[in-house]
Amino acid sequence: MKIAITGGTGFVGGHLARSLSARGHEIVLIARGIDRRAEKLRQLTRVNVVLIGTDDEDKLFEAMTGCEAVAHCAGINREIGSQTYQRVHVEGTQNVVRAAKRAGVKKVVMLSFLRARPACGSPYHESKWSAEEIVRASGLEYTILKAGMIYGQGDHMLDHLSHALYTLPLFASVGFREKPVRPAAVEDVVRILRSALEEDRLSNQTVYVTGPEEMLLSEAVRRVGRVIGKMPFIFPLPVWFHFVLGWVFERSMKVPLIALAQVHILSEGVQWDGAPATHLPEDLVPQTYFDDEHIRRGLPARSPFARNDFKNLRDIFCCA
Repeated sequence: MKIAITGGTGFVGGHLARSLSARGHEIVLIARGIDRRAEKLRQLTRVNVVLIGTDDEDKLFEAMTGCEAVAHCAGINREIGSQTYQRVHVEGTQNVVRAAKRAGVKKVVMLSFLRARPACGSPYHESKWSAEEIVRASGLEYTILKAGMIYGQGDHMLDHLSHALYTLPLFASVGFREKPVRPAAVEDVVRILRSALEEDRLSNQTVYVTGPEEMLLSEAVRRVGRVIGKMPFIFPLPVWFHFVLGWVFERSMKVPLIALAQVHILSEGVQWDGAPATHLPEDLVPQTYFDDEHIRRGLPARSPFARNDFKNLRDIFCCA
């Protein structure tokens, strides 16, 4: 089976590519640029990396020609220059759907966010919802995964959290009344994506995907600290202060410790709220717990934040 993956060198897209390649599928990885992740994925069998974004329908059509399905995993959690939520999530999804239809693709499987919804005051949430609506109205067979917090090798959560704790074992919880999260292992998310792509399951459904265990983010932080031997001192800070931190980190770090969209996400919690979505079949429900073994498996090399994690002054003023 020939499958295209947008955001193919990203966290979830890369894990999905490795899994599908190992199962004998031919993969077209669609990515805006090339980095070490792309180079490693190029070494997989039956994988072709196509360096295009989602803003060119004609190039997407060329890349998708001959594909039976598309896994739409492209997305951003902060806006940088022309890479806005409107352009990437909304217009990019429109281009993906149009190109897929022109190329004769039968099915689109989209990775969205658990609490994406309209008119909620968050451009990230609203743009993800608009993208969902485009896919649902496409006329193509579709599956939409409304996933919550995803962790694993190469993620943002374990990567930045462990680097932060190695730098200084402090953690400020978001707000004085923390909201719960349900971390889902990337392996479980990939298994669901794979099922939707390979089989006739979850057809024309929007399903929610959360981990098997509900906890406060501070508890997740304690577990990571225990595994790396850096038990943090945890204290609360008001939500507005985290928005200030997000604003600062987005302008001073190459990959922010926390972005404004993530502050919004954590301030309301990352658990299913009963929004229009269906339950997964029992055999696809995530079963991997956020325990020492799986945390250790997803951790990057032991190191604190370094100078190269931050932008230089010229970049900061240019992007402010």
